[in-house]
Amino acid sequence: MQDGCRPVVAIVDDDEAVRESLRFLLDVAGYDVVTFDSAQDYLDGIDRRRAVCLVVDQHMPNTTGLELLAKLRRLGTGLPTALITGSPTPDILRQAVALGVMKVLEKPLVDDALLRFLAAAAAGDGA
Repeated sequence: MQDGCRPVVAIVDDDEAVRESLRFLLDVAGYDVVTFDSAQDYLDGIDRRRAVCLVVDQHMPNTTGLELLAKLRRLGTGLPTALITGSPTPDILRQAVALGVMKVLEKPLVDDALLRFLAAAAAGDGA
């Protein structure tokens, strides 16, 4: 945790129901959550130094989750990231590994897998 505060998780997903569901789950689990409805919204609005990790949807209009991560990597941001997708194709998995994604989570999400990722990211554990 940072400065004794609750860890901050950034969520980027174009589906409002998913964002709000994740916000509720993570709030109950002890995280502060900031949500964004697009990759551009995230790039424009987040103080990336505050978040301990990023949860990003792959399939969004205009910019996919992997495209957002590629932009962030070019900017030198190595924030621990989980990519969520309903179709984890071999190509998506390959690209995710190349971009340093810590975890690819398949929809529908399993809460325990997401919470394990968040705990590892908040602890600074690359596992």
